[in-house]
Formats: sequence, structure tokens, C-alpha cells
Amino acid sequence: MGNVSGWMKIMAAMATGLLVAGAFPPLDFTALVWVGMLPLLAVLWSVEGKRAGWKGFGYAYLAGLVACLIQFNWVASVSWLGAVLLPAYLAVYWGLFGVFAAKIGNPWKSGKPERILTTSFCHGAVWAGCELLRGWVITGISWNVLGTALHDMPRMAQAADLLGVVGLSLALVFFQAVVAQSVALKKWLPVAVAAAVMGMMAVYGTVRMRMEHQRESIRLRTLLVQLNIPMEAARMLWTDVEMHMAYEEETLAGLKSTPTLPDWVMWPECALTGRILRTDDGGWGMWQINHDTIEQVRTAGPFQLIYGVNELEAEVVPEGMVPKPRGKAWNSLAVMTPENDLQTYRKEHLVIFGETIPFIDSLPFLKKIYEEQSGAEFGGSFTPGDKFDPLRVPVGGKSVGAIPTVCFEDSVPRLMRRFIRPGPQVIVNVTNDGWFRESAAAEQHFQYARFRAIEFRRPMLRSANSGVSAAIDTTGSTAHPDTGKPQVITDANGSHFTRGSLVTELKVPVSPSFSLYAMIGDWGLIVLSLLGLGVAVVDRKRAIGVSA
Repeated sequence: MGNVSGWMKIMAAMATGLLVAGAFPPLDFTALVWVGMLPLLAVLWSVEGKRAGWKGFGYAYLAGLVACLIQFNWVASVSWLGAVLLPAYLAVYWGLFGVFAAKIGNPWKSGKPERILTTSFCHGAVWAGCELLRGWVITGISWNVLGTALHDMPRMAQAADLLGVVGLSLALVFFQAVVAQSVALKKWLPVAVAAAVMGMMAVYGTVRMRMEHQRESIRLRTLLVQLNIPMEAARMLWTDVEMHMAYEEETLAGLKSTPTLPDWVMWPECALTGRILRTDDGGWGMWQINHDTIEQVRTAGPFQLIYGVNELEAEVVPEGMVPKPRGKAWNSLAVMTPENDLQTYRKEHLVIFGETIPFIDSLPFLKKIYEEQSGAEFGGSFTPGDKFDPLRVPVGGKSVGAIPTVCFEDSVPRLMRRFIRPGPQVIVNVTNDGWFRESAAAEQHFQYARFRAIEFRRPMLRSANSGVSAAIDTTGSTAHPDTGKPQVITDANGSHFTRGSLVTELKVPVSPSFSLYAMIGDWGLIVLSLLGLGVAVVDRKRAIGVSA
């Protein structure tokens, strides 16, 4: 594309943005992720001149901006400014890849264009490095990495237990880089090799899925409850009493619908409007409205209750237990036994400009921006939790470790990895995507969350106020272990934006199977990314030396 006009290159870059966006909800045409990067790669490799790096940044930034504006348009539900600024920020990481592809790793300037497989590996590794980087900087936003689009290709998705879902992104960019170079050079052996690598991934996935289904396991029955209350309705139309009554009605109806009482009942994030009070010595109490609701559902029988609630730092005074003046507040996940013994996990990874605003004391205008954009008063920042021990929850007389996550923490694998222990474990997530109404946010969130079950080979339970409430096995599937029916709360039309409850069953492995990602985390990809960058730099220097 060396002689192609700048406008044609711009159009090709935008085409990549459109194709990549189309691979994710709401369109969800997964096959597009196998070809989406081809136009951009051709453009980046055609860049010439001394400012090739800057031009590469610009073309890739444009592609990323188009993709992210479409993928994250749901942010406008809470902030039109955020719907612009977030894509503008995320596109920077596309731009960094563009600098590499146009200048450092450009195969036509390496002096050895026949090294198709090596060059393609370098591109895949650097792309993966950029995705890792955006998952760490400013607490990290790794939503919609390329590999997530393979959620509908379960055999390909299983390789996420090796290097994480970003490892799948590496494979996708590697494959497309091989195809793009091979077509240009009319060399087809590298395409065959790349196709064989993808085939090996599929075979690996087939074997892993079979192994997972045959593992010795504990049966866990859980009632998931979802009310699907839009957040503006929760603030304006529903009273606290009405919301609590709705949870009581839906839970009791769900419990009566099954002949066997479930082991667990799960309610979503901030299900109960009352608070839990916690003193420094571990003593606790709760608001009466919470107590009344829990006592009401307990009339159906004994079960473990898992739910989202706000927790306040408290102190004991002659009148009883009260919140501390200027005390800490946590967004928590609570587990209560039938005897009302309490465990809580305090959310560690807070949402910036949602649950906390950095530097708000020194930059008070940030509070004003938040309130103007969200339409709600900022009530103060939550305090991040600092405990990373699984919660122990009984299942049929046996103890199972619950890996707790609140809200979008199930999209932060490095956090969840800190809870991995030997023995039976289940990832539990309470969330609320109701802020984003009936948009693609909930489905995107769910797709990414499913990969945590694959990466760590631990099953997962999700209870959402509005979003996707589901049971997920260790292969990322929602299929019931006996009937194969999807275990997702939906209405008659298949929409997950509905009120309802569902009794789910999961097989919890007694001894979870091997997961390289659980052992090494992101270090495997960090090494590969640096290796890919290093090889490309060496090749580039050699090419410059030869031409000189």
C-alpha cells in the first residue's frame, strides 16, 4: 500500500476499527476478530519517511478510537463526557502498537522479510504487551481485549488457562500478521504453519474440556435472584421497603419452585439498602430493614446467604452500635450462615469516578464534574479492602472456598489470582450493570468474566441486579451439567434484562486441574512481550546497519 493515498489509508484504519467493534456485543460477529486487524497491518507496514513512528501511531490510534467509541458507547448512559474520554484514552494503546508495527517491527524494513513467522510473533507479543499495559495503568481497563471475542469458540477459548485471555489476543494478531505478509510475498507455507498452530489450540481445548468434565467434584445448588431495577428507578421510584419486599417475594418464589432447598442463595451488589456495622474488634450489627428481610426469607429453610451490601466502620456507645463519625465505608460482599454468622469481603479494586475520586480533596472541581455527569450527589469515596483470603462456605457438609468479587472485579484476573488456593473453590460475583440500562455493557462484562473460570479452572456464580446472572463451569460454559440447558436468567425472548430467579447446579472440582496462568499470572506474557520487542529491535538495527 506504499502508493496508496493517505485517505485510503485512513479508510483502511477505520475499517479495522469497525471490524473489531463488530466482533463484540451488541453485534457479536465473532468471526470478524480473525480478519479485523488485516487492514490496519497493511496500512502500518506501508508507512514511510522519518516520521513513520508518528504516522503509525496516528493510523492505529484512529482505528482504536473508532473501535472503542462503538464498543464503549454505553458509557454515555452515565456520562457523555466519559463516552468520549474513555475511548480517546484506550486508543492510545492501539497507537503504541502502531509505532511498533510501522517502524520497529515493520517486516518490509527489517532486512529479512522472509522471516514471516518470527515477525508475526513479534507483532502478536507487542500487541499483547499493550493490552496488558492498559490493564494495569491507572488501576487498569482491560475490557474487550481481542481474545474476549473467542468466547463463542469454546475450543479456542480453553488456551486462556495458559497465558490468560490476552494470550488469545497474541494468537489472533500473530495469525493475521502471518496471513498479511504471506499474501504480499505469495508464500503459503507460513500460513499453513500458523493454521496448524491454531489447530493445535483447538485440539488442546477439546482435550481440556473433556478432562474438566470428568473431574471428581462436589455438586453445588444455588438460587440466583435478579430484580432488574434500573438505577434511576431505584433512586426515584422505589422505596427501600419496596425493594426489600421485592427480594423477599422473588427469593421465596424461587425457593418454593424447587423440591430441594439449595445450598446457597445469592443476591446482587448492594441488594439490601440497609448497612452492616462493623467494629474494630470484629463485632457487627445491621440495620433493622436488612434483619427483617433476611428473617423473612429464612422461613423457607436453612441455606447460606450471599449478597452485596455497604459496610460501615462503627463504634459501641451506651445507646448501642453506631457508625463512626468520618468512619470508613466499604462496598462489601457478605456471607451469612443460617445461624447468622457473618463473613465479609471488602471490595479492593474500586471504580474511579464511581466509588472513589482520586485527589478530590485537593481538586474539588472533580466532584462537581462527577455530579454534573452522573446526575447524582457524590457521597464520598469507599475505602479499598486489603484482605485476600477466600471465604469458607459449607456445601453439603464440606467446606468450599468462595473467591469473592464485587462489580467489575471479575474482570481483573490479577486480583482474583491472589485468592487461588488448593482444594474446591468457586468464584462468586455480585454486580449491578443497571447504571448502563439495556446496553451492551452487561453482555460485554459477562463475556469477559467467563474467562476467569477458564483461566483459573474454578467455576463461577454471578448474581446481578441488572446484567447477566448465571452459573459458569470451569470451561466457561453455562450449560447445566445434566440437562445442558443454559443456566442464565432470561425472559421468554432470551433477554437477560428481566426480573426472575433460577436454581443452578455447578460441579465444583475437589482438586482443581492445572492452570499455568494461575501459577505464573501475567509474567508469561510480560516475558513474551519483551522478547518480541527485543527481537524486533535487534532485527531493525541489523537492517539499518546493512543499508548503511
